[in-house]
Order: sequence, then structure tokens, then C-alpha cells
Amino acid sequence: MADSSPLLSQSNSETPRLEKHFPSLDDTIERCIGSFGWAQFLQAVLVSFAWFFDAQQTFISVFTDAEPAWHCTDSADELCNSVASPCGLPKSSAWVWDEPTRTSVISEWDIACAGPIVGGLPASSFFMGCLAGGLVLATLADSSLGRKNMLFLSCLVMSLAGVLTVFSPNIWVYSALRFVSGFGRATIGTCALVLSTEIVGRRWRSEVGIIGFFCFTLGFLSLPAMAYLNRGSSWRTLYLWTSLPAVCYSALIHFVARESPRWLFVRGRKEEAIETLKSIASANQSCLSFSFSEVLIEQETWNVDLYSAIKMLWEKKWAFWRLSGVMVVGFGIGMVYYGMPLGVGNLAFNLYLSVALNALSELPASLATFFLIGRLNRRSAVIVFTTVSGICSLTCVFVDGGWQIVMELVSFFSACTAFNVLLIYTLELFPTCVRNSALSMVRQALVFGGVFSPVLVAAGRKDGFLSYGVFGLVIGCCGLFAASLPETRGGTLCDTMDEQEHKVINTCNADYRV
Repeated sequence: MADSSPLLSQSNSETPRLEKHFPSLDDTIERCIGSFGWAQFLQAVLVSFAWFFDAQQTFISVFTDAEPAWHCTDSADELCNSVASPCGLPKSSAWVWDEPTRTSVISEWDIACAGPIVGGLPASSFFMGCLAGGLVLATLADSSLGRKNMLFLSCLVMSLAGVLTVFSPNIWVYSALRFVSGFGRATIGTCALVLSTEIVGRRWRSEVGIIGFFCFTLGFLSLPAMAYLNRGSSWRTLYLWTSLPAVCYSALIHFVARESPRWLFVRGRKEEAIETLKSIASANQSCLSFSFSEVLIEQETWNVDLYSAIKMLWEKKWAFWRLSGVMVVGFGIGMVYYGMPLGVGNLAFNLYLSVALNALSELPASLATFFLIGRLNRRSAVIVFTTVSGICSLTCVFVDGGWQIVMELVSFFSACTAFNVLLIYTLELFPTCVRNSALSMVRQALVFGGVFSPVLVAAGRKDGFLSYGVFGLVIGCCGLFAASLPETRGGTLCDTMDEQEHKVINTCNADYRV
């Protein structure tokens, strides 16, 4: 029989608000629908697949904005053959692109010599859009829209912007649409991760969260394959191939995916939450005799406006300290995570193969996280992987040939694994009522690191230390901030700020007694 005691006492007595014998919302939901069944698995896979399209739009500029190879039209022209760049040469008579001009925005709009700022504007605009979208949309999934609706709108905006990009007449419109795409994309990974993990028991939560990482890897890996098949064709075709399926996926999310019952309970929408639990329990054929009428939860009345979640994270000392720590770590990881794939063009290696190898290195990173997350201490894992990534990135500056690509891949693998662990770590550090907002802020820090990556990559074409050297120093130093955070492995997720604060105080008292 289910315990009929309320989850959160509403009594005004002097008895502590959170008694040990009261079942948490986490325990109650798990008793209703089980730890992990087919309904939860299918929901997790469905919403996690958003990462697939997220990866495509994030790294598509590696191919669409690449500077094509060129050659001199007259092999006897000493001036043409003596320069490394075609800038300053009369194009009509001295040199031509190896591929048709339509294969890249650089060649189609003749901006190869316009400077690194103009050439890198589309990629930078995308990441700036991610920053703006994260700031504007950060708390909507926690406050008014919820996880499902926010995921649907984010995917729809990103995919429609990708379709409209096909009709760009110049670099300025193209950059503006990349900004819109980044704006919409900003909350996809956050909503997908939170929505997929909030419907499973804590035994499987970490493993389910990693499904999204696998989907992101598949999306990243699909790009070099699509680009290779598309070689010689217009760069606009690549946007169509990636954007139209994303539009269809957005409709699927709207009509098929379920909202998080945890969020519905916290927002006071008890009837909807119970209906969602019943549908999942029915599909799992589990615990149908559970008395749903006994489920009680107090609505978070403070979370009534768009930025109240961020305000609460700012005002609570323990929450501010945690958020600051994971954001600093995220900044360092983001610089390497987004910078490495953009910088492979600087290596003396085939572009398609190097991007494919980088994408493939995400797969063992996801596998390592999947199989080891239950055994890894979050704090130690973040420090170790960021340190390894920093050392290998610095090593890329001092080695040549095959060793350079080896060190680059090891550095990227370590950054990917640190990225995966950091997101799981962040999920466990914050309660349900602000979890999506906190995770959004961490992803903002990751993207903020990515904003600097195109500039460093461009500078690194002349001096490798300005790209790989800086990457290594930043991620190594930022990763050390994880030492200031508490360990969360094996802990129970909290749902309200009071519950989390109560847990923090008890932990501090226990540490003090020890």
C-alpha cells in the first residue's frame, strides 16, 4: 500500500517541514510508474533525438563555411605559385577554385579575402544567437511553458530558420538567419535532457541522460557523410537535408511526447500530472493499483515569473556557489568542445576524415560515460578529464604529422567526456524547480566558450599556440573549479529549494561532526 502521508507537510507546527518518513516526489513517481519501463524508454529516445538535429545545426558551418582549395591557372606563373593565399591575385586570370563556387558561402559570395571577421561572422552569429536564446528562454521550461512545449518550440524555430537559410542572398542575411537558428537551438539540449531524465527512477537516470549524448554523436557523425555525398553541389542542399527532417520531428514531439510529471506537480497541475503518470503506468503495466489521489505536492509559489528561478539561484548562497562553479568549468569545456571541430581545417589532414574522426571520438566518450557514470565520482571525473584535455591540446602545438591529429582526438575525447559528466553533475546539483534553468545557464557558459573559438581558430592558422595552446590552458584551469563543488553520486534528487537547502544543511552538519 502506498503511504498516504503528504510529500511536503503544510503544517504550521514546529515540526521540521521535511520529515524523514515522508516519501519524496522522486520515490512517489517511481512507485507509480516503476524505475524504468518501455514507456519511459520510448519517451527518452524520442525527446533525446532532438540532440541529433542540434548537432547538425551546431557543426554544419564546418562544411558550408569552409574555404575551398584553389589552384593557379598557369603553372608557370611564379607569383601565383609563390603565395599561400589567393588574396591580391587577379582571380580572372591567375587562379580558380578547385570546386564550383556554389559549394561554399566563402566562394559563392567571394569573401575569402574579406577578413576573418566577415568570414567567421556566420559561425559567431550562431553562437551569439545561442547566448541570446539562452538568456531569453532560460527559465521558460521551468516557469510557464514546461519542458515539452519549450523543446517543441526550440526545434521548430531552429529547423524553420535552417529552411529559410537556403534562400539567403548574401552573407548578412545568412548570418542573421544563423543567429535565429542559434536562438532557437539554445534550449534544445537542456529540455531534452531534463525531460528524458525526470520520468525515470534514480537507478537509471544517469544512463538515460546519456541517450541524448549518443544522439548528438550520431547527428555530428551524419554531417561528414552528408557533406561527402553533397560534394560538388550547393551548400544550400546541405541545409535542406538537415532542416526538413527537423521540421517533421518538431511535429512528432508536439503530438506524441509527454510532459514531465515532476514539473506538472511542482507547478501545481496535479490532475495533469496524475493523468501522465497513469498513461505511463498503463503502458508499463505496473503499479496500476497505486492510489493517485494520495499524491500531494506543494506548488512552488515563488516561481511565478520568467526570471524568478535565476533570482532564487542568485539569492541562495549555496546555489550561487554551485552555479558559479559549474559555469566556470563549462566555459573551459565549451571552448575546446566547439573549437576543436572548427579547427580541424588548420591541420594537414583531410577535412571529411578529420571531422568524421572527431565525431567518432564522441561515441567512445558517450560509451565511457554510460558504463562508468554509476561508478564515477562526478567531481573527480570532471577534474581528470579536463586536465587530460588541456595537456593534449597543448601538446598539439609542439608535435607534427600524425601525432598532432592523435593528440587532437584525445583532447576532444576528454572534453566530450567532461561535457557529458558535467551535464549529469549539474542535473544532480539542483532541485526540480530550478533544474532546467541551472542547466540552461551551464549550457550558456559552454556556448560562451564556443563564441571565442572561431576567433582563436582563425588566429591559429598562423600561430598554433593561439588556438590549441589557449584551448589547453583554459580548459585545464577552468576544470579545477570543480574541486569546490559537492559530490552527488548516489544521491536523491530534490524537488524544491527548501528540500535542497535542508539537505545541504544536514550534509554540512554531518561534515562538521566528522
